[in-house]
Amino acid sequence: MPTLLYIHGFNSSPLSAKANSLKKWIETHHPHINMIVPQLPNYPEQAQALLDDLISKHEHDRIGLVGSSLGGYFSIWFSQRYQLPAVVVNPAVRPFDLLQDYLGENTNPYTHEKYVLENKHIHELKSLYIERLMSPHLIWLLQQMGDEVLDYRDAVTYLSKCKQTVEPDGNHTFVGFEAYFSQIVHFLQLAEK
Repeated sequence: MPTLLYIHGFNSSPLSAKANSLKKWIETHHPHINMIVPQLPNYPEQAQALLDDLISKHEHDRIGLVGSSLGGYFSIWFSQRYQLPAVVVNPAVRPFDLLQDYLGENTNPYTHEKYVLENKHIHELKSLYIERLMSPHLIWLLQQMGDEVLDYRDAVTYLSKCKQTVEPDGNHTFVGFEAYFSQIVHFLQLAEK
């Protein structure tokens, strides 16, 4: 069974609007696709271990990744490591720089879970950074210039050898995401032949 693994962003959850609208659409249009949206642990090393475990459980399936924001960063790493197609939506490409501002206590607004980010967690994130992508053709960047959280130019530059769709305006949630659902499923090669 084809598997779509959706990787949510920082301080998010499976309740994210993007994950849910994609899941509903998949259930209606491609019920043969098994879409998984795990709740990621708050710490990078634990999140990586959970995703590794999920991917190995489905290694005999066709797997495609969709990652948003910090989930985009994880998706890039897993795409290159396991040679999986990935669609990254307004991805964080250097989250270890951004998360310096979140050192200390945080609360996930979805799960209300409190946790403490420390320097070691920033290092865990940095260890997943890929200087040069070995298989850029596996990645499709969906980016909106109006992203108020991340500088869109970082992703456009870093993923310059990848397929890119860069839209003016928009915001970090990626306005009009649903317009791409059909193309996403085809890019990830999950549609029934």
